[in-house]
Amino acid sequence: MGMGNPLLDISAEVGQDILDKYDVKMDNAILAEEKHVPIYKELVDNHSPQFIAGGATQNSIRVAQWIMTANGKSGQSAYMGCVGTDQFGKQLEECAAADGVKVHYMKDESTPTGTCAVLVKGGERSLIANLAAANNFKPSHLETAESKSIYESASVYYIAGFFLTVSVDSLKIVAEHALANNKTFCLNLSAPFIIDFFGDQVATALEYADYLFCNESEAAAYGKKHGLGDDLKEVALKIAASPKKNTVKPRTVIFTQGSESTIVACNGKVEAHAVQPLPKEQLVDTNGAGDAFVGGFLASLLAEKDVSKCVDAGHWAARFIIQQSGCTLSKPCEYKL
Repeated sequence: MGMGNPLLDISAEVGQDILDKYDVKMDNAILAEEKHVPIYKELVDNHSPQFIAGGATQNSIRVAQWIMTANGKSGQSAYMGCVGTDQFGKQLEECAAADGVKVHYMKDESTPTGTCAVLVKGGERSLIANLAAANNFKPSHLETAESKSIYESASVYYIAGFFLTVSVDSLKIVAEHALANNKTFCLNLSAPFIIDFFGDQVATALEYADYLFCNESEAAAYGKKHGLGDDLKEVALKIAASPKKNTVKPRTVIFTQGSESTIVACNGKVEAHAVQPLPKEQLVDTNGAGDAFVGGFLASLLAEKDVSKCVDAGHWAARFIIQQSGCTLSKPCEYKL
């Protein structure tokens, strides 16, 4: 089960002029400020964008279910978040359902569904999220009978760090359930701004994490903020050894590094798992690569595979997604768990 910020991606190829105009960097993710508001209309009016179901956690759950469905395990996933009662919300629900995910959205009649501007240049991406309704998820949604039956029947939970700006109380309800029942709780640090500006929320969530995911820029930001040095293998080991509520199972820390090796740390040991490079001409865009990695990893984890097999599934899923525009699952999955 995933819980996060459901967003409709408005994805377009742009030039450096747009990046400069809105003061954004490639391979980064930020929340929209006042100065970014016009970009959504500008993309629609001038850049023939694609509208793609997004939101980091929702992407990961869709990819995990896509892989599980291909391996004879349909209907094994669920997702919660908050949307508006508009066309975009309906589009998100239809897309997730088409991928076999049970969605149980909280619906906010007064606020539009959130959107994310995905600026693609040379295969790299920059994200500007306008959370809108996604920002209004409340713990009360988890008190409904349907929500309870969903999260109580799950065995693995995944929440991206982006949700830490929305409702830490909701995260704690799910994380406490996982802890009390010795289930698996997974967290992603998601973006450098989460680490830099939501440190207390990250610290709260991290104590519950049995698996922690992030990419190299987030790992570096965490290492810098907490004085852990700049050797990412050391940073991974230190995060793996940091305080944890469930002492029955050790924490596994996974740092993806694009086409460089993925770092995995657990129980005082650290390994690097090589990534099979993709020829540059086959790269469409990197939007959703990290989400897809987590999706592959989670599908393999649910199939009770060891961590190296989970990483392999993650690499395969990320490699598939970067050959698509955004997190689109255009054909049946060929990966065998």
